[in-house]
Amino acid sequence: MHLVWRNDRPASWCDDLRADLTEWARTQPLSRVQLNIADGAVASAMLRLTTFDQPVAAVVSVWAPNPLDIGPLARLADRTAGYEVSETVRLEPPTVTVGERSAGLANIAILRRPAELEHAEWLRRWHIDHTAVAIETQATFGYIQNVVVRGLDESAPPIDGIVEEQFPIEALTDPHAFYGSGGDADELMARVQRMAGSVARFGADRNIDVVPTSRFVLK
Repeated sequence: MHLVWRNDRPASWCDDLRADLTEWARTQPLSRVQLNIADGAVASAMLRLTTFDQPVAAVVSVWAPNPLDIGPLARLADRTAGYEVSETVRLEPPTVTVGERSAGLANIAILRRPAELEHAEWLRRWHIDHTAVAIETQATFGYIQNVVVRGLDESAPPIDGIVEEQFPIEALTDPHAFYGSGGDADELMARVQRMAGSVARFGADRNIDVVPTSRFVLK
């Protein structure tokens, strides 16, 4: 998974990146290529958090046996950071037509393990304790956890996990749509409090980036 930064983003940048990655993917022996990009369709998102000095503009995911030089990123990104990850699919996203925007909002969360937690305990709290809470308290229809195995170059900032969660498009601005609380204020508060308590146990209540994106499967 490659985090992508682009500070000066002309109006055509999102379309250019998607087109160039699509063409690049056709020439590569890969099983899958996915682009998550912070484009105009998600500009109104109510939840957007940045720990990096600049917000992440896109995430490019490739399923490959070995690291690859992704040519379009060298041309269209100010900087990138690549990571080998171990993927666990908790909720399989709906099948989409290659090249078309997936339905809804796809949030990318970038996690960092608190120094006071050993890796095994952090992973247990996240993967075992938290997973059910996340699914039960939010209106997600796609949920994927990626544990970072290693950075692909020395300049990659240290991170420990990358999560992708898909929500209805109304979740951009409506907390009830985000949490699936059906307009019930008491239920919304209960879900928010349960979720907040769970993420705090593995450090995802701090030092986290949340990037609202549009999701495209390019191959």
